[in-house]
Amino acid sequence: MIIAELLTYPFMQRALIAGAILGVLLASLGVLATLRKMAFFGEGVAHASLAGIAIALLAGFAPLPFAIAWAIFIAVVIYALERSTKLPSDTLIGILFTASMALGVILIGQTQGYQPELLSFLFGSILTIRGIDLIVIASFAVIIMIWLLASLRQLTYLSLSEESAAVAGIPVKLQTLLLYIALAIATVLGVKILGIILVPALIVLPPATSRMLTHSFKSYFVMSIVIAEVVILSGLVSSYIFDFPSGATIVLVGTVVFLTAAAVSGLTKKS
Repeated sequence: MIIAELLTYPFMQRALIAGAILGVLLASLGVLATLRKMAFFGEGVAHASLAGIAIALLAGFAPLPFAIAWAIFIAVVIYALERSTKLPSDTLIGILFTASMALGVILIGQTQGYQPELLSFLFGSILTIRGIDLIVIASFAVIIMIWLLASLRQLTYLSLSEESAAVAGIPVKLQTLLLYIALAIATVLGVKILGIILVPALIVLPPATSRMLTHSFKSYFVMSIVIAEVVILSGLVSSYIFDFPSGATIVLVGTVVFLTAAAVSGLTKKS
């Protein structure tokens, strides 16, 4: 009954469609990110995107395209510095995301008046998903998923060992750069629903939960997507029913699912 009522509201229809698309996208890339121990990458890019959002708000443009462009720029810079310096990626991400976020804070200080759009990017809001946002999310998701599915074997091999992948003839540099860019875009796309502060959790939680419940890579990959869909859609419905922020509700639902899976996994190992 409640679900039927929710589907009568256009804003909820858009949020549920966006959530379903993002569930597939974030979980799929999250599997590769966790294999490569890149959990911090999503957090860094999400925070760094604040500068792109601030630039757009200051100039009076739509924030999402600017945030995506800025995130791609940060991802490319991280990739370039990773290969031209001896510094590890987590150090570079820490430096760039704090610098970019600092720039965003300064630029936001120059904007006049109350900025509801900014608050939705910081904390997520199902009310602010517009038709154009849905088109942008769906378009990028289709492009990324086509590349991901076509390159999944190479990306998996690459995530396990770059040296072996290079010997096998896989274009390591190109695929790594594309993975960085795809993760950056997916992270920013999730910001509208989850918020800058919380979107990295959805890159980590579904794969981490799935890993405790599965025993093969195929089941691990598929289960990650299923868990992400359940968590995001359940979180969106709960946020509407209880009038909670969507991002926080989704992450809390995901954490409950993760802890439940951990308990089940622990009991299974004991028996």
